[in-house]
Amino acid sequence: MIERAAGSYVYDSDGNAILDFTSGQMSAVLGHSHPDVVRAVSQAVATLDHLYSGMLSPPVVDLATKLTATLPPELSKVLLLSTGAESNEAAIRMAKLATGGYEVVSFDRSWHGMTSGAAAATYAAGRRGHGPTMPGSLTLPTPNAYRSPFRTADGSHDWLAELEHGFDSVDQQSTGALAACVVEPVLSSGGIIELPPGYLARLKQLCEERGMLLVLDEAQTGVGRTGHMYAFERDGVTPDILTLSKTLGAGLPVAAVVTSAAVEQACHERGFLFFTTHVNDPLAATVAATVLDVVARDGLVQRAADLGVQLGERLQAMRERHDVVGDVRGRGLLQGLELVLDKASKAPADDLGRAVTSECLQRGLHVNIVQLPRMGGIFRIAPPLTVSEDELHAGLDVLDAAIGAARTAAVARP
Repeated sequence: MIERAAGSYVYDSDGNAILDFTSGQMSAVLGHSHPDVVRAVSQAVATLDHLYSGMLSPPVVDLATKLTATLPPELSKVLLLSTGAESNEAAIRMAKLATGGYEVVSFDRSWHGMTSGAAAATYAAGRRGHGPTMPGSLTLPTPNAYRSPFRTADGSHDWLAELEHGFDSVDQQSTGALAACVVEPVLSSGGIIELPPGYLARLKQLCEERGMLLVLDEAQTGVGRTGHMYAFERDGVTPDILTLSKTLGAGLPVAAVVTSAAVEQACHERGFLFFTTHVNDPLAATVAATVLDVVARDGLVQRAADLGVQLGERLQAMRERHDVVGDVRGRGLLQGLELVLDKASKAPADDLGRAVTSECLQRGLHVNIVQLPRMGGIFRIAPPLTVSEDELHAGLDVLDAAIGAARTAAVARP
């Protein structure tokens, strides 16, 4: 039972300090109870928190101005919402309306939300037992370099052949009404799967050839997490629609859809409707604008890049030291470590992952919130961007020791 939180720590009802390597639900990029956010929320609640959704307010205009200033000029129109699923839902509706199609393509290990359209584009979990999903839901193979069967002659990952094969399959399934491809630049719930350099550019070309819109879901990768303000910046590819959530609110419910004037105009002319109770809430806008201000003022994008180098080096050292650490991947302060039964077979190690997770918690570290089937051994490591070097290395010391202890205990069991 967690009773309070501050900075990089949460505190339980017994007073124990637990280092938070998940940033809450992968959201709290400024840590917990950041003083600037506390101040902004207090002022907003006291002056202007919620309005009729059709009313504009200075905080909403201020956020739109600040947010678009961080993005390529093509992305100039902002819709302010509350959650990641909601932003993806709105983006999918926009893509369908703008293109006239209805088919939506996403990765086969994706996670875009639990509402109807977003859930139909989610394949990591939650598909069984709920009946039919939205018509036109199609998949691409997730480019998992560690496990993909697509290989070049030298054994390296042939992501281009995998992507082309995926679109051949999409073309065979399509009724000719492709609307959007919705992807994360780094699949987080899917196991920290990073798109290879060049992948996003080719994906955009394939979408354009088919009249589809490219929608990038940067719920977890946006606002500095990967060492870029937005993960797509590494690839120099601008999406048709960008969705933001988790990190934009730094732990509070804020989301946004950002698109071009052309897409916005087409949707407007065709009667786009996404009207919810908390569209354009000034409280949400105040929080998001504050987050953008703090990230810029404190140089947190570069900090994530710098600390990400240290994080990657430590994780690679664990891979070399432990025979059950099969792979390390990711960038910035969003990296993953995959446990396996042995490096030769790469067999998933869900039980070992659970044991390491428990061992970490007993030692004061919360890590690994991927507990899906065959993915319980994949650790998502995403501390706040404000984490100190000492805190980062202290947490990694705990993880290293926990892997060793869990491995020893597993070998000792009859």
